[in-house]
Amino acid sequence: MKEKEVQTPEQTPTPTQTPAVDNIGSETQYKRNIACKLRIGKVLSGTPKIENERLKSLETEGKSVVRVNIIANIIDKYIQEGEKKFASITLDDATGQIKAKVFGDDIALFSELNQGDTILCIGLLRTWNNEIYITPEILKPLSPQYLLIRKLETDLSAPKALAPEKTAELKDKILNMIKSAESEEGIFIDKIIMDTHEPPEIINGEIKKLLENGLIYEPRPGKLRYLG
Repeated sequence: MKEKEVQTPEQTPTPTQTPAVDNIGSETQYKRNIACKLRIGKVLSGTPKIENERLKSLETEGKSVVRVNIIANIIDKYIQEGEKKFASITLDDATGQIKAKVFGDDIALFSELNQGDTILCIGLLRTWNNEIYITPEILKPLSPQYLLIRKLETDLSAPKALAPEKTAELKDKILNMIKSAESEEGIFIDKIIMDTHEPPEIINGEIKKLLENGLIYEPRPGKLRYLG
């Protein structure tokens, strides 16, 4: 099977869309988001950032992700013909499962794919009914050994964990910073990262734990307050 690539309507900026830009002098340059190499579990554990009821990005491992590069096995395939053409494949890489979905004539992208295939899937993250899925741009068949290669790649790039005592110190420091900022109605996460000399991925991980444990809350995106 040949590598397939599709130009989706969402990839092509229109007058009503605002692409990411770099301003250099009077020139405006289009900037394509990098497809991040991730395992599915990291996508599912990320924090969606919603703007105007659409997924703006996914925060995971200290990154704002819009496009993903995933290697996984196809464990299910569904195609709906007729007036409303729709197709989906369910991808699994042993850390989680995510669907890739296409509509209209793009269902032809999945015609040569089968359950059990190992593929590279590059595409845009989307959300519908609280489900994160991928709109594929590139689908390429691979040997199953690439699943292990991807695991090694992501393990090597993963942030190194702190020693338990260092983790406890960091947690206390973050919590004290948030408590001290109550007179100012909270503190921004960016300030915590700037004033704390640890990798952003680790800091964000500790903040997430504090949120989950109900010790702090986020009254608005990016700002934290102490709950106690």
